[in-house]
Amino acid sequence: MLTPEQVRHFRDRGYVAVERFFGEPELNAMLAELERFKREGLGRNVATEGDGKTLSMTEVNYQIIPLNDKSDLFRALPFHNGVLAAIGQLIGEPFVRQLDQIFLKPGRSGTGTDWHQDNAYFKIEDPTKGTAMWIALHDATLENGTLHVVPNSHLEVFEHERDPGSDHHIHMVVDEERAVPVVLPAGGAVFFNYGIAHATKRNQTEHERAGLAYHFVRTDYVASSRRDLDRLVHLTGPEASGGEREYGVRVAGTWTDEVRRLG
Repeated sequence: MLTPEQVRHFRDRGYVAVERFFGEPELNAMLAELERFKREGLGRNVATEGDGKTLSMTEVNYQIIPLNDKSDLFRALPFHNGVLAAIGQLIGEPFVRQLDQIFLKPGRSGTGTDWHQDNAYFKIEDPTKGTAMWIALHDATLENGTLHVVPNSHLEVFEHERDPGSDHHIHMVVDEERAVPVVLPAGGAVFFNYGIAHATKRNQTEHERAGLAYHFVRTDYVASSRRDLDRLVHLTGPEASGGEREYGVRVAGTWTDEVRRLG
């Protein structure tokens, strides 16, 4: 459970960081899956040469999306009791999982994901009723380009356009003097609502850095116009089935076994 102070910080400023949200065995299991993804080539570089389409030969922003069809561990993570409790505290219930993905930034060549608000993609009526959960799979520092957020930016709507540095992302312009870096140890998590402007920066170290991101939205704020409604996973409320309806098998309660299997 998050503390009342943490919940208040999220509601007042639009984000909150929680150090060591996951324990060492859980983190090791996630890193083991990341290594498997890399070996099997399950992601791709989405950075371009500045024209939005030509693959960059010098910049790397390696994206793996989605995750739930590639890993039983990452499919089970949203059913983690601590995750369910935290999301319920922050946005209310019932809620669904909308999206899961990993971004990996190699040492030196790893470029950031530019400034944007998630609601520019999701377009829910009230951006505070959705939240991202960004998990540091490696220590996230200033030097390796950790997540940056603009507190209270959910009170503003920014104009977005296609990001020429990515083959599919959008971006926007912010006053970076307002930005706050979120430095986290591996296993830490930061939650930020769908209206918070955020970005990651270039990895200037010799070592790779990866961030794991999930997106959750309160069920009554799911936009009916979304084309991927069949991909939503009901985690709480009367439509929740522990994953059976969405995946054909029960996923709830399998997280610990998956961590042990990969440990």
